[in-house]
Order: sequence, then C-alpha cells, then structure tokens
Amino acid sequence: MQCRVACGACCIALSISSPIPGMPGGKPAGVPCVQLDARMACKLYGKAERPSVCERLMPATDLCGETAAQAMALISALELATVPR
Repeated sequence: MQCRVACGACCIALSISSPIPGMPGGKPAGVPCVQLDARMACKLYGKAERPSVCERLMPATDLCGETAAQAMALISALELATVPR
C-alpha cells in the first residue's frame, strides 16, 4: 500500500517523543507536525532529518483504512491503546 495523497493522519494522530526539526521536544498526539505541508505531505520524507519512528511507520490497510478519516480514527485508537499508564 502507498501513502494516501492528502491524508497526513500519521503526522497528526500519533505522538512522537523524538526531536523533529522545528519541534525539538517531539509532538503530542492530535497536533499536526510542523513538517506537514499544506498538501498534507511530509516535508522531511526521504531526508535524513526525518525521525526514525516516522521511517518505520508503513502504510497498511489495517492502519490506514480506506479513507483519510478512517486512517485518523484507526491511528488515534492505536495511539490511545499504547499510551503508557
């Protein structure tokens, strides 16, 4: 599966604890990454500055669903299920 054009769900729904250019403390879940452009695409895609967690995240139907809205819901549920308690 390829990333869905104009989705950006993984760049919004997930928390990222590692530094991101422009977000040295990472980012909380539900906050758009500063590297997400107006087309909902990652400005760091394919670059060395892209966090390793982002590099490892691969699009898949069970993660992304059939629409951007489904991707947001599925990834948000994953985020909630993996929050340390």
